[in-house]
Amino acid sequence: MKKTISIIILSVLAFALSAQESKPSIEVHGFVRNYYAVDSHEMVALTEDFFTYVPKDGDGYEYVNARFAALTSRIWVEAKGYEVDGIKMGARIEADFYNGLGNDKVTGTANLRLRQAFVTLAKGNWNLKAGQAWHPLAADLPDIFSLNAGAPFNPFSRTPLVQYEYKATPAIGMTAYAIWQMQYASSGPAGKSASYIKWGNTPEFYAGVNVASGNLLMRFGLNVLSIKPRLYDAAGNFTSDRITTMTPFFYAQWKKDAFTVKFKSVLAQAGEHINLNGGYGISAINPDGSYEYTPSRNSSNWLSLKYAPGKVDFILFGGYVKNFGTAKALVKPAEDAQENQYYWFSGNSFSNLNSMYRLTPAVVYNLGKLALGLEYELTSVEYGDKAQGISLDSGLYEKGLHWVTNHRLKGMIRFTF
Repeated sequence: MKKTISIIILSVLAFALSAQESKPSIEVHGFVRNYYAVDSHEMVALTEDFFTYVPKDGDGYEYVNARFAALTSRIWVEAKGYEVDGIKMGARIEADFYNGLGNDKVTGTANLRLRQAFVTLAKGNWNLKAGQAWHPLAADLPDIFSLNAGAPFNPFSRTPLVQYEYKATPAIGMTAYAIWQMQYASSGPAGKSASYIKWGNTPEFYAGVNVASGNLLMRFGLNVLSIKPRLYDAAGNFTSDRITTMTPFFYAQWKKDAFTVKFKSVLAQAGEHINLNGGYGISAINPDGSYEYTPSRNSSNWLSLKYAPGKVDFILFGGYVKNFGTAKALVKPAEDAQENQYYWFSGNSFSNLNSMYRLTPAVVYNLGKLALGLEYELTSVEYGDKAQGISLDSGLYEKGLHWVTNHRLKGMIRFTF
């Protein structure tokens, strides 16, 4: 009996040794970054006004304002090289010092906040990512050092998700995402909230194809979001309210030697939950008290060029946004209803925005792990006159068109470790 037990123990030990896990390596990285900026016009902006969106419309905003701070410094930890039964595993957790500023958004002590936290698994032709990470429409960023990473021309969102990718061939991969909302959420009757996706009980979905051949990378994808803007109607009854939006996108990247060219185009229905200029409104009021909805249609495009022959990087970014209005005519639930009661737009923009463009040349000097940058950002927006009202037929402010422009000069010093 003892001999049998000994054989079993030795067999178990032999199996355990044969399936021994590899040891992961833990790496700590980060950077200390300071921004210095001056504007000619007050902007809609976050993060000590370093994350810029659009210049504000109206009187009293055209004045020079400046700031500098280090709150965008960042740290992350990565686990690499861990493998069990042929499955390669890893993880990353990343944070910076964003939250904690006062109500005026420029006063207070910045606190640590979560940026990304995900695990990865890979084997053969497939890989899986689960956690908080970049939204698939936002993941490919232009080559600029602005904190806004090209927003609102480029989608911007890090959010809870599950990503699956399968490599059909060495050049072609297929990806699928299930996405939830947290920090970056949809607008609606209760303001910006993740409750609308919770009430809808449906994750946001993305499906795409990636093609990589030589110096060229391309991505084609479709994003689908279905939410319930209201859980109850005015009488307190459960509603059948729901709006479903579809957003196609295309991204291309070409690299050769010192040159990099990137381009992205997004045709968004609504899109406010990924920091684009968009929203949705009521298009019909049904006899049972439920609403039907119509999304705005927004074309967001950008192109970035980078030339990095040595220590100095030369960068040029250009972006263009066009608001095509709503797909159907808007309907007010009451004759005297205010706009925020039937049309909900991005909180970082304005519904009277018809088009906008941005031009950003930059130069970065790299001295080992130290980078010094200087950037000029021109942002110009065509607004309609709010006082003359929105056209319910088009969802646009078509009267009193005028341009508002901001000139920003920004410096950066960053040490990466």
